[in-house]
Amino acid sequence: MGIFARFEKKVEGAVNGVFARAFKGDVQPVEIAARLQRELDAEAKLMSRNKRLVPNDFSVHLSQHDHDKLAPYANTLKAELATGLRNHAREMGYVFNGPVKIGFELDSHLPTGRFTVTSQAVAGITPRSGRASETAINRAPLVLEVNGTRHPLQPPGLVIGRGSEADLRINDPGISRRHAQIRVNPAGPGLQIDIVDLGSTNGIMVNGQRVQHAVLQEGSRIEIGSTRMLIHAPAGR
Repeated sequence: MGIFARFEKKVEGAVNGVFARAFKGDVQPVEIAARLQRELDAEAKLMSRNKRLVPNDFSVHLSQHDHDKLAPYANTLKAELATGLRNHAREMGYVFNGPVKIGFELDSHLPTGRFTVTSQAVAGITPRSGRASETAINRAPLVLEVNGTRHPLQPPGLVIGRGSEADLRINDPGISRRHAQIRVNPAGPGLQIDIVDLGSTNGIMVNGQRVQHAVLQEGSRIEIGSTRMLIHAPAGR
């Protein structure tokens, strides 16, 4: 039995056939399993000779009817789908940025029996000093937003990398242990903020341009590895 067949069989057996019977004529668990596997294969990006980066955050969009019928089985199915994806990734030499997450979303425009999948590679992020409070974030002139989490930009700045010594640790295999430094220095009534490459393997991009050093301001877009970041003012400012 091939990898694809084993993957489908494991997921189908996860709910002992109850799910399949309940969904007769509707979306089937093996259909979702097969679509998620194809998403991994289609989105795999070559990192090195034997490793390819794949998405780890998936949204399965379902019709109202299918979404409602899936709800009682959702947690069991998501756990089995995630296990199947991790096994497939291991056999194929795929690498995840962070934990595998699967969500089921309602799309009222979809007809019964049809579904779509969207995915993205979302790196796990760990600030060395712990998560900043909302007060610290709101008081900062600017914040660095990474995968939906805001980090206040305050003097002297922070080091971004994959290693434990980084101030902002990002579990992205395309990021070096000490990849880049965002420097924050007082300048008159405001702050001077810039970014410098710390000799990384894959470099940094700011506003679509590869740079060794760049001045940052509100709206600046940074790409390091496969992770995108945005400089902006705290919400409501």
